[in-house]
Amino acid sequence: MARPKPAIAAVIPAAGVGKRMQAAIPKQYLTLHGKTILEHSVGRILGHHQVAALWLALDKVDPYFSSSSLNSSPLSDSAVKRVDGGSERAHSVLNALQQIDATAYPWVLVHDAARPLIRDADITLLIDSCLQAGYGGILASPVRDTMKRGKATTAAVQVAGTVDREQLWHALTPQFFPTRQLCQALADALAAGVNVTDEASAMEWAGQQVLLVEGQADNIKITRPADLALAAYFLDQQRLEQQHLEQTGR
Repeated sequence: MARPKPAIAAVIPAAGVGKRMQAAIPKQYLTLHGKTILEHSVGRILGHHQVAALWLALDKVDPYFSSSSLNSSPLSDSAVKRVDGGSERAHSVLNALQQIDATAYPWVLVHDAARPLIRDADITLLIDSCLQAGYGGILASPVRDTMKRGKATTAAVQVAGTVDREQLWHALTPQFFPTRQLCQALADALAAGVNVTDEASAMEWAGQQVLLVEGQADNIKITRPADLALAAYFLDQQRLEQQHLEQTGR
């Protein structure tokens, strides 16, 4: 008899301003095919059949959310809960985790606000892989390019050496962990002054195993101005794929 699947919560930290986008507003509120990047990202995560509730960590004085569709029907019901974000991503995620009942939601997905192209199939693959392994993990993609380590000089950034790309991966999101373990790992790491760049780094520091699950390369994070056009292209391609599947009945 198959084990019942656990209820899953999700967290999206969206309190940052995205300075590298060089935009007048935070990047999560830039428009992509008629919707904000944040609306795309929330819709993809909350649209997954195993995600029961989502906590959205926003800046305390966010002036943009109130005019977003996320603040109105149908997403403004009990499935989406707003919490205050912190000074860094890790603080925002921890603030959200501290509001989640880990008994009701023993596992949690954490997803970047600026990754609007996450595929439903990749979310399923991550969840199923981690539940089968019995510990958390992340979506990731293998490094394909030659990797260089740089060094800054007074005139320019120069190559300091070549890094072996064997077993190097680009960390993506969502990242999926037991709720209590992740909450404790983040709290302890921040208290110790550890530089926590993602949820996996907190779990690694806590000595926990972290599974690598290969995801699709079009799950890009919108960080710089050129990324917005690339995201629009990938979104078009995903829609064409979906239309093809619907037409062929596959």
